[in-house]
Amino acid sequence: MELEKQLEKLFKTDRKKFLGFIRQRVRSQEEAEDILQDVFTNVLAASHHVKKPIENIASWVFTAVRNRIIDSYRKKRAETFTDLQSANQNDDITDSFENFLGDHANSPEIDLMRKTIWESVQEGLAELPDEQREVFEKNEFEGISFREMSEETGVNINTLLARKRYAVLHLRRRLKDLYVSMNDK
Repeated sequence: MELEKQLEKLFKTDRKKFLGFIRQRVRSQEEAEDILQDVFTNVLAASHHVKKPIENIASWVFTAVRNRIIDSYRKKRAETFTDLQSANQNDDITDSFENFLGDHANSPEIDLMRKTIWESVQEGLAELPDEQREVFEKNEFEGISFREMSEETGVNINTLLARKRYAVLHLRRRLKDLYVSMNDK
């Protein structure tokens, strides 16, 4: 019963954060809301069968959200990168990718390019040290501020900023060739 109350509280306090995380990965707000509702329904149902205490409930729910998003991709079988946006829009490379990715035109060439960019980003993130990847993903994909991360982990904000900076620099290097080839067309 205690876990159920904690989950209800989490849903009330972090609903927007979860929706933002999901929305960056699906095509519509409605789909994001459906996924969130489905996850919380399933998590609440599963909570009755949990025997050991869960140390980080938010992390447990985020894992369930990620798994549900992956399931929705598998069902669709058509991976696109339509609505993914980066919070860092100051840089020409980022702007160019966002303009391209924000284009809702559907053609095989554009869908292939979106998929290629997404795969390159995922591969680049996988190459990063865990600390850099986690800071980048939490800030960019989950919308968690550096202050929140610092309070949660005890790591200095400047350290978190540096980790994200290294991640961004790595991704820029990793995506540079793709950027150049995209602009040559």
